[in-house]
Amino acid sequence: GLPAALPALPLELTVLYNSLLFTVGASDSAIKGEAEGIRQGLLRVLEACGACGQDLGTEELWEKVLQEVTMEELQAPLHRLGALQAAWWLAASQLRSVAGLFHLLSTAEDPERAHCSEGQNELLSMIKAWQVPPEETSLPLVQSAKDLKEILWTATAFLQGLQELEAGNFSTALSLLQEAAGGFCSKKILAQIYTCLGCCAQRMGKPQTALQHLKRALQVDFQCLPALSHVAAVYHELGETNAELQALALLYKALGKNPPAAASSSPCLLMRTELLVHTPVLTSLLRQHHPSEVKYLLAQRCLQDGRVADAVEHYLDFLSLLQEGLQQQVPLDGSSALPRIPEVFLEAASALEQAGRHQDAITVCEEVIRRTTDHIPRVLRVEESLQQPECSLPGAELAGALLSQKESLCCLAWRAAGYLLQGWAWAKLGESKEAITQFSRCLNDLLRVQLHGSGIKQAETLPPEVEMLKKIRLLSLVGRGTQFLELGRHKEALLDFQHSLQISPGDPGAASYLVQALWKLNRKEEAAAQWQKFSQSSSGKDGQQQGQGRPLPLYLVSCLEQAMFPHSEPLARSIQDYLKAAAQDTSS
Repeated sequence: GLPAALPALPLELTVLYNSLLFTVGASDSAIKGEAEGIRQGLLRVLEACGACGQDLGTEELWEKVLQEVTMEELQAPLHRLGALQAAWWLAASQLRSVAGLFHLLSTAEDPERAHCSEGQNELLSMIKAWQVPPEETSLPLVQSAKDLKEILWTATAFLQGLQELEAGNFSTALSLLQEAAGGFCSKKILAQIYTCLGCCAQRMGKPQTALQHLKRALQVDFQCLPALSHVAAVYHELGETNAELQALALLYKALGKNPPAAASSSPCLLMRTELLVHTPVLTSLLRQHHPSEVKYLLAQRCLQDGRVADAVEHYLDFLSLLQEGLQQQVPLDGSSALPRIPEVFLEAASALEQAGRHQDAITVCEEVIRRTTDHIPRVLRVEESLQQPECSLPGAELAGALLSQKESLCCLAWRAAGYLLQGWAWAKLGESKEAITQFSRCLNDLLRVQLHGSGIKQAETLPPEVEMLKKIRLLSLVGRGTQFLELGRHKEALLDFQHSLQISPGDPGAASYLVQALWKLNRKEEAAAQWQKFSQSSSGKDGQQQGQGRPLPLYLVSCLEQAMFPHSEPLARSIQDYLKAAAQDTSS
């Protein structure tokens, strides 16, 4: 409450500087909001000089103080306070404000050195050129202005690098992050910078350079586990499955331990780089995976690579984690690597089935069927109009309708896939009748879907779930047809294969089975004609068809493989012999 007095201002501003640093250090959390204490200090300076600035914004207030207050004894305290103000603005990513302030500080020091141009690159030059005011022994500081300058420079380079990385300017981002890596910071921050360098190099298409940066991050701070997850991602991109699985296994093991307190190579400082740089892009790059996410990635990668035994082990471990309240531990903001839980169950069932554990696969599928049944309506109408931009429903109502339709389609697809996997599992057990029952249940399920709309039959207007249901129907028809063949019910098998080809004309598996069914029905002339037709188109149109459409979910890949015709060469030889014999009979 005392009036401001010029002789006491250097002490007053130094006390303010120290108290703000103590406040920052005590909170040990990212700086947010405005530094009201700094504003009050500037107003005290103006008051002592007989001026006023209550109506000015913070930037205008700094400009007024630095231009009008010329007393030598106030320059050092004001510059130190200016560095603190820069820290607050930097934490808010207000780089233009920081640049303007350092421009004013440089002008106050030496008008000849004032910079005329603005910009982020210019900012680093201005910070580096700023002359740190000398310390006075009579006014001790809790953190030197020299250290603060180094921290500001490092944080600015780091922040600019992240902004350029987010904007897709990777070369500029790489240069700025490399500058930051040479700055003044703790081991923890240095590891984070190297992690960002690795991500930047990866996006530039330089995976080996990315690995070098990421390994450097782990050498600096072995607790920087996000770097390890990015290492696994780079190895996945390179197709080096062994290295990827090793990285994921190390990550899972590390996440399961309680890490000790992070070590730092820097002295204990109140203002630190980590308190100034906290942007969404950094949070995203450094997101810590939950152990269950890593366990799922291990299972998924093993299954994709054909390491079925390992995949089964990881999937079963993951399913056991579900009993520990997994859904409450994993983030629900879309950043998680986990798919929907029914999909994980179906992937586990696929792995079990491929490992020869058919009964276990059937049991897991039964759980999916049981849990989805209550969420599937008796008739599911898919409206094309909901997919169109000109739909007349209000925004909230449209979103709700789309969500409801999508969820019902997902549940139907999961249950149908469960029946499909059960069908193939029973087939592997030699139980053709039970397999036919499950395939038929799958097909009956799919009859619930009714498509409405003039253009709904066009693939581009179909929801992805409907497209997947078509693929499930194709695989189920082929599967049931193969079991009819096993039981000698060749006419029924022929009908299923014909229906399959109506869904997917030219499908190689269905086409080959169709030829075999005709052959077994002793309709050899038709079989030969169909075989010739499909042989001629197999290298053209059909090859193109196989590469079209959305990729299949992982749990359907094994069904697709099982639907492929396994006896192509013997059947081809039989038909070729028949055609030769027919040609000889004609010529004679």
